Amino acid sequence: MNILLLDKNHPLITEQLSSKGFSFEEDFTSTYEEVLKKIEQYDGIIIRSRIPIDQRFLEHAKNLQFIARVGAGMENIDVDFAKKSGIALISSPEGNRDSVAEHVLGMLLILMNRLLISSQEVKNGIWKREENRGDELLGKTFGIIGYGNMGKAVAKRLSGFGCKVIFHDLLPHIGDEFGTQVSLETLKKEADILSLHLPITDQTHYLVDEKFISEMEKNFYFVNTARGKNVDTKFLVEALKSGKVKGAALD
Repeated sequence: MNILLLDKNHPLITEQLSSKGFSFEEDFTSTYEEVLKKIEQYDGIIIRSRIPIDQRFLEHAKNLQFIARVGAGMENIDVDFAKKSGIALISSPEGNRDSVAEHVLGMLLILMNRLLISSQEVKNGIWKREENRGDELLGKTFGIIGYGNMGKAVAKRLSGFGCKVIFHDLLPHIGDEFGTQVSLETLKKEADILSLHLPITDQTHYLVDEKFISEMEKNFYFVNTARGKNVDTKFLVEALKSGKVKGAALD
């Protein structure tokens, strides 16, 4: 089986492909059009996000048996056409859950304790003790939307911080010892912090918009390590300026 790798990934992938006897080519620079000219040579491709795998691409990939994405989301692939073409789709939704969860906590602690701001000020000889007092996680209600691999990993790491973790998810009855499942209305009423862990779908595109923000009962901190288009940035900026959003950590 001949496999095309279109993005740089952990060397373990190529090591394991080699050990299993697969042949592969690494191509991290060719454009969409250049790849299109040769894609029919390959039985499989491994991607991240560099090239969109749309219907035109798949129509040229006459021998493709699988598409493997190193990541959770499949929005850069025409999933319906791939399935109709008999192409297997593989993702790795659990692959980076630990690093994402730690990143959420790291960004949030920097944000709530004003570590970046105060560090820059002190380096410039500015000492603002009262203005840079931090805000504790202890006693806060942490709201998660999307309780899959990422959301659960975040909740687990919050268990030692003395905060209450609630979450909303379309799947019913998936609460555990780290998070309590609630309605979206309850989450909007109780959350001091909101963290998104969602794919992009018609329902989640610009989920956090002007209306959503206005329906949050408290002024809140916001964390997004999901997709940028889960949030209408224009209204997030307005909410930051008004103080409705006390701070935002975006990745």
